[in-house]
Amino acid sequence: MPKLAVFPKAFMHALCKDGSMQLSEWIDLATALDVDGLEWYAGFLEMADASRWAGFRRQVEDKGKVIPMMCCSPDFTHPDRKFREQEIAKQQRWIDMTYSLGGSYCRVLSGQRRPELTVEEGLRLAADCINACIPYAAERNITLIIENHYKDDFWEYPEFAQQMEVFCRLVDMIHHPRFGVNYDPSNTYLAGEDPLELLKRVSGRVVTMHASDRYLKEGTIEDLRREEGGAAGYAKRLSHGEIGKGLNDYDAIFTELTRVGFDSWISIEDGVDGMAQLERSVAFLRRKMKEYWPA
Repeated sequence: MPKLAVFPKAFMHALCKDGSMQLSEWIDLATALDVDGLEWYAGFLEMADASRWAGFRRQVEDKGKVIPMMCCSPDFTHPDRKFREQEIAKQQRWIDMTYSLGGSYCRVLSGQRRPELTVEEGLRLAADCINACIPYAAERNITLIIENHYKDDFWEYPEFAQQMEVFCRLVDMIHHPRFGVNYDPSNTYLAGEDPLELLKRVSGRVVTMHASDRYLKEGTIEDLRREEGGAAGYAKRLSHGEIGKGLNDYDAIFTELTRVGFDSWISIEDGVDGMAQLERSVAFLRRKMKEYWPA
């Protein structure tokens, strides 16, 4: 059976911007849930000091959990070579961070969809940078996972590989045992596309998953798809919701994942309306996981 992790979606500002929550507080909250691990974020304020990394790992493991995954956002599509080299260096530090925390998976992205960037050029830049990082990750037994992403909080432009065709082309350009896909069904809606269609195209490459759900605040899915690029729908039409009560069909998703033999980490991105909501999302996923991966 896959293992379940949780990500502090509701507390990102507190943990990454104003410091109003300490990581020890999040660890106490998260480890009380029925989960196996805590997905980490490279931008937590307290992670700036590398000497503290081992201590955070001990705190989590002392609670009987692990830190399997690292969430970070490299920008590999910048036209300036020196900038891209700096992003590769950042990714290597995040790989070191993942290793120090005892994790096995570290996220990569393509980069920003800059207006002057052609698809072919963006694919080449992103693939070259990811390939440059893979040997460093492999030496540390870390698998790089590319997510079908929408947009980092601090980026000016959406994800270069947000659209399904571009994402699938990029994935097809990189083949290594230490590279795979982190599938997020909700992000596909933000591109105005079908998450099940994407999953069926990449399911053989999926090594981790983000579990979340979205609901429409206004309009219809067709309205969302008509918005150029899907990106505008993020703010206007879609909102995070309790898992199992939104747009995602988890029966169809888990049917496809079991078909391809998926047996790895599922990390919950939820809880924006409080810990009680997060507890309900955990309970929903536990029930579904037992149904599709019976012991």
